[in-house]
Amino acid sequence: MKIVCDASFFFGDYPFEGDLFTTPGVVAELCDLRSKCRFDTLKECGLTVTEPSSASIRMIRQTAGKTGDHDVLSETDISILALASEIGGEVATDDFAVQNVASALGIRVRPMLQRKAKRRTWKMICTGCGRDVENGADCPVCGAPLKRMHK
Repeated sequence: MKIVCDASFFFGDYPFEGDLFTTPGVVAELCDLRSKCRFDTLKECGLTVTEPSSASIRMIRQTAGKTGDHDVLSETDISILALASEIGGEVATDDFAVQNVASALGIRVRPMLQRKAKRRTWKMICTGCGRDVENGADCPVCGAPLKRMHK
Protein backbone atom coordinates (compact mmCIF):
# COMPACT_ATOMS: atom_id res chain seq x y z
CA MET A 1 0.00 0.00 0.00
CA LYS A 2 1.28 3.47 -0.92
CA ILE A 3 0.39 6.33 1.42
CA VAL A 4 0.86 9.99 0.46
CA CYS A 5 1.22 12.01 3.66
CA ASP A 6 -0.15 15.49 4.26
CA ALA A 7 1.55 17.63 6.91
CA SER A 8 -0.98 16.49 9.53
CA PHE A 9 0.52 12.98 9.31
CA PHE A 10 3.77 14.28 10.80
CA PHE A 11 2.13 16.09 13.73
CA GLY A 12 1.26 12.87 15.56
CA ASP A 13 2.30 9.26 15.91
CA TYR A 14 -0.03 7.44 13.55
CA PRO A 15 0.30 3.76 12.75
CA PHE A 16 0.86 2.89 9.12
CA GLU A 17 1.48 -0.06 6.86
CA GLY A 18 3.04 0.38 3.47
CA ASP A 19 5.31 2.75 1.62
CA LEU A 20 5.19 6.42 2.60
CA PHE A 21 5.44 9.33 0.17
CA THR A 22 5.15 13.10 0.46
CA THR A 23 5.99 16.23 -1.50
CA PRO A 24 8.56 18.99 -0.91
CA GLY A 25 5.65 21.36 -0.16
CA VAL A 26 4.64 19.22 2.83
CA VAL A 27 8.22 19.16 4.09
CA ALA A 28 8.31 22.97 3.93
CA GLU A 29 5.17 23.13 6.13
CA LEU A 30 6.83 21.19 8.97
CA CYS A 31 7.94 23.91 11.36
CA ASP A 32 7.93 22.44 14.87
CA LEU A 33 10.64 20.17 16.26
CA ARG A 34 8.37 17.16 16.80
CA SER A 35 7.06 17.04 13.22
CA LYS A 36 10.55 17.57 11.80
CA CYS A 37 11.90 14.73 13.96
CA ARG A 38 9.08 12.43 12.88
CA PHE A 39 9.78 13.32 9.24
CA ASP A 40 13.51 12.63 9.68
CA THR A 41 12.80 9.27 11.35
CA LEU A 42 10.37 8.20 8.63
CA LYS A 43 12.76 9.39 5.90
CA GLU A 44 15.45 7.14 7.38
CA CYS A 45 12.91 4.28 7.21
CA GLY A 46 12.19 4.83 3.52
CA LEU A 47 9.79 7.80 3.20
CA THR A 48 10.09 9.14 -0.37
CA VAL A 49 9.88 12.88 -1.08
CA THR A 50 9.00 13.64 -4.70
CA GLU A 51 7.19 16.16 -6.91
CA PRO A 52 4.22 15.09 -9.03
CA SER A 53 4.15 15.87 -12.74
CA SER A 54 2.69 19.09 -14.08
CA ALA A 55 0.07 17.03 -15.97
CA SER A 56 -1.15 15.52 -12.69
CA ILE A 57 -1.27 18.95 -11.07
CA ARG A 58 -3.38 20.30 -13.96
CA MET A 59 -5.79 17.37 -13.61
CA ILE A 60 -6.19 18.01 -9.86
CA ARG A 61 -6.86 21.71 -10.49
CA GLN A 62 -9.53 20.87 -13.06
CA THR A 63 -11.23 18.43 -10.70
CA ALA A 64 -11.02 20.89 -7.79
CA GLY A 65 -12.68 23.48 -10.04
CA LYS A 66 -15.53 21.07 -10.71
CA THR A 67 -16.02 20.25 -7.01
CA GLY A 68 -15.73 23.91 -5.99
CA ASP A 69 -12.66 23.29 -3.82
CA HIS A 70 -10.08 25.05 -6.00
CA ASP A 71 -10.07 28.28 -3.99
CA VAL A 72 -9.52 26.52 -0.66
CA LEU A 73 -6.78 24.08 -1.69
CA SER A 74 -3.19 25.14 -1.16
CA GLU A 75 -0.44 24.32 -3.64
CA THR A 76 0.71 21.67 -1.17
CA ASP A 77 -2.78 20.13 -1.07
CA ILE A 78 -2.82 19.99 -4.86
CA SER A 79 0.63 18.38 -4.91
CA ILE A 80 -0.28 15.54 -2.54
CA LEU A 81 -3.44 14.79 -4.50
CA ALA A 82 -1.47 14.81 -7.76
CA LEU A 83 1.16 12.49 -6.31
CA ALA A 84 -1.46 10.07 -4.96
CA SER A 85 -3.12 10.04 -8.36
CA GLU A 86 0.19 9.31 -10.11
CA ILE A 87 1.34 6.47 -7.88
CA GLY A 88 -2.07 4.93 -7.19
CA GLY A 89 -1.78 5.68 -3.49
CA GLU A 90 -4.11 6.85 -0.78
CA VAL A 91 -3.90 10.21 0.99
CA ALA A 92 -3.36 10.51 4.75
CA THR A 93 -4.99 13.83 5.73
CA ASP A 94 -7.58 15.53 7.90
CA ASP A 95 -8.25 18.28 5.34
CA PHE A 96 -11.89 18.09 4.18
CA ALA A 97 -11.24 19.84 0.85
CA VAL A 98 -8.44 17.40 0.06
CA GLN A 99 -10.74 14.52 0.99
CA ASN A 100 -13.51 15.90 -1.21
CA VAL A 101 -11.32 16.17 -4.31
CA ALA A 102 -9.78 12.76 -3.58
CA SER A 103 -13.27 11.27 -3.41
CA ALA A 104 -14.19 12.83 -6.77
CA LEU A 105 -11.11 11.19 -8.30
CA GLY A 106 -11.55 7.81 -6.64
CA ILE A 107 -8.44 8.28 -4.49
CA ARG A 108 -8.73 6.53 -1.13
CA VAL A 109 -8.38 8.68 1.98
CA ARG A 110 -7.01 7.81 5.40
CA PRO A 111 -8.26 10.43 7.92
CA MET A 112 -5.87 11.00 10.83
CA LEU A 113 -7.96 12.36 13.74
CA GLN A 114 -11.26 13.54 12.25
CA ARG A 115 -14.09 11.67 10.68
CA LYS A 116 -14.02 11.11 6.95
CA ALA A 117 -15.51 14.00 5.00
CA LYS A 118 -18.73 13.66 3.02
CA ARG A 119 -18.36 14.31 -0.69
CA ARG A 120 -19.68 17.74 -1.66
CA THR A 121 -19.83 20.06 -4.64
CA TRP A 122 -19.37 23.72 -3.77
CA LYS A 123 -20.63 26.89 -5.42
CA MET A 124 -20.43 30.62 -4.71
CA ILE A 125 -23.73 32.32 -3.83
CA CYS A 126 -24.32 36.06 -3.62
CA THR A 127 -25.40 37.04 -0.09
CA GLY A 128 -27.42 39.93 -1.52
CA CYS A 129 -29.35 38.71 -4.55
CA GLY A 130 -28.83 34.94 -4.22
CA ARG A 131 -27.30 34.40 -7.66
CA ASP A 132 -24.83 31.58 -8.40
CA VAL A 133 -21.53 33.23 -9.29
CA GLU A 134 -18.51 31.58 -10.95
CA ASN A 135 -15.83 33.15 -8.74
CA GLY A 136 -14.61 36.35 -7.15
CA ALA A 137 -15.19 38.06 -3.83
CA ASP A 138 -18.22 40.16 -4.74
CA CYS A 139 -21.32 39.69 -6.92
CA PRO A 140 -20.85 41.21 -10.38
CA VAL A 141 -24.58 42.14 -10.44
CA CYS A 142 -25.29 43.73 -7.05
CA GLY A 143 -21.82 44.01 -5.46
CA ALA A 144 -22.67 42.01 -2.30
CA PRO A 145 -20.08 39.57 -0.90
CA LEU A 146 -20.14 35.92 -1.98
CA LYS A 147 -20.48 32.92 0.29
CA ARG A 148 -19.23 29.40 -0.42
CA MET A 149 -22.05 26.84 -0.07
CA HIS A 150 -22.49 23.21 -1.03
CA LYS A 151 -25.04 22.25 -3.66
